[in-house]
Formats: sequence, structure tokens, C-alpha cells
Amino acid sequence: MTLRQSQLTSRTGFTLVELMIVVAIIGVLSAVAIPQFRTYQFKSKTAEVKSNLSAIRIAEEAYFAEFSEYRSAAPEPATIPGSVPVAFDGVSSQFAPLGFDAEGTVYFSYGVAIAENGSGFTADAGADIDGNGIVQFWGYTKLTAGGTLVEGRVGCSAASLSPQQVGPCVAGAGRTIF
Repeated sequence: MTLRQSQLTSRTGFTLVELMIVVAIIGVLSAVAIPQFRTYQFKSKTAEVKSNLSAIRIAEEAYFAEFSEYRSAAPEPATIPGSVPVAFDGVSSQFAPLGFDAEGTVYFSYGVAIAENGSGFTADAGADIDGNGIVQFWGYTKLTAGGTLVEGRVGCSAASLSPQQVGPCVAGAGRTIF
């Protein structure tokens, strides 16, 4: 075997076809994985509202135990956030007397509406976490002593909620797809 023949037969590396096959496989995997990843991100952001509405419910019940009425709170933040979280000002908002303050930034705007006699309330929240212009609403409602509902302050219809359960509002009000 001559030197020239051994150089020709011992080449290493990948052919263009092999590289194109690898690029195609990576493209297919990316096309499947990226939408799934975004869905998981939206689900984790939606978990915030479930936790905070439950905490507001507990704060309202504690307030009721002490003062025999529920307390209303204007939406905080005042406008519904988009896909970027904003600061929640629990200290200088109407949530301060309840003792509720969300940790860090929030994707949802929270509010509490109470019945005229103070015996029932609806805590609701709204957000546009995916930035598509469609707001999703969540809420929790506690019927009044007379069994009536209180409409939410952020945008959730209390009639669409199961009493005493945190959940999404009806599809017409922007029910979450996550």
C-alpha cells in the first residue's frame, strides 16, 4: 500500500448527508418540544392564582372571625398585567388590613368584592399570561347568609364559579386553556 492510498482510505468525519439527517432530527424534536415547554410555563404561571386566591380566602375568613364581616379590596395591581409580572403592593393597598401580600411579582390582578351586608364575598383575579390579548379569570366565591352571589371586582362572574372552590370562570370570560 502506497502512502497516497492509505491517506485516501483513512479519512474521518461526517458526510453532508449525515449532517443533514442530524439537523432534520433536531428540527423535528424542537418542533415538538418547544410548544410543550410553553404549555408547562403557562401552567406554572397559572398555579400562582390558585395559591393566592386560597390565601385571600383564608385571610378573609380570619378577618370575618374577628370583625364579623368580610373586607373588600380594590384590584391590585390596578390594571391586569400582561405576559410580564408586575409588583404587588400589599402594604399600601386595600389588602393590607386583611394581612395578604403576594410574594414578589405577580401575573394576575387580584380583587375582593363583598355583599352589602358583609356576609359574603367573591375574590377574583385576571391575567393575560401569554400576551395574546385574551384575559383569563379565576375566582372564589362565598355565598352570603341569604345564599346570594357577589360579582367579582376584576372581571369574573360569580355565577360561573362553584361556591367555596377556587376555579376558572366560564369560557366567555376568558377561561384558561392551560
